[in-house]
Amino acid sequence: MIRRSSTKKTGTTNPSASADLSRTASGKAVTKELERIGQLFNSYANRATNMIEPEGIEALCSDLGVDHTDVRILMLAWKMKSEKQGYFTLDEWQVGLKSLHADTIAKLKKALAGLVNEVRKPSNFLDFYSYAFRYCLTEEKQKSIDTESICELLDLVLGSQFSPQVSSLVEYLKCQNDYKVINMDQWMGFFRFCNEISFPDLKNYDPDLAWPLILDNFVDRMKVQKR
Repeated sequence: MIRRSSTKKTGTTNPSASADLSRTASGKAVTKELERIGQLFNSYANRATNMIEPEGIEALCSDLGVDHTDVRILMLAWKMKSEKQGYFTLDEWQVGLKSLHADTIAKLKKALAGLVNEVRKPSNFLDFYSYAFRYCLTEEKQKSIDTESICELLDLVLGSQFSPQVSSLVEYLKCQNDYKVINMDQWMGFFRFCNEISFPDLKNYDPDLAWPLILDNFVDRMKVQKR
């Protein structure tokens, strides 16, 4: 009788054990990353409030080599889902930096360029644009923003993409006297206008459609100036 050869082989690896080791290593890497993100947070946070406050954000901007008014800082706040202008909580910081895979200033500085491209995708930009308005609502139950601040925000958020439209809108907002504040509906209307309306001829602008009245007035003024 021929003996059956042993099915036991030496040197083989248990797939289940390998998967467990891989998960353990991955888990440790994530933990280490979160630790470094937390340490970075602590270097800018106010220990008394456990938040990064305006002074800490200015220090962060200095280390990143960007101005605190740079649109990339607003994009970073959007990525963090920051709820209060000029303040980052630890949870917000962790959400943002983890998604950017940035646990050092060098990595965060590099990630900002990629963040700009991410925000500019049509699928993301509308959300970012509406977030920019909400982020500037600094008081409880506040629903509108003064026109001076809106002019700055328009230029910051849309100026690079729609320079002629934004310049004309800002000029109009500064010289008109009917509106002292702008609400979300008007703010979103500005974006829709820049995206949909032929400029500067305005040929496809139909005042009978659901445009905010402020844009009807703006278009009327533009047409008068052309005469």
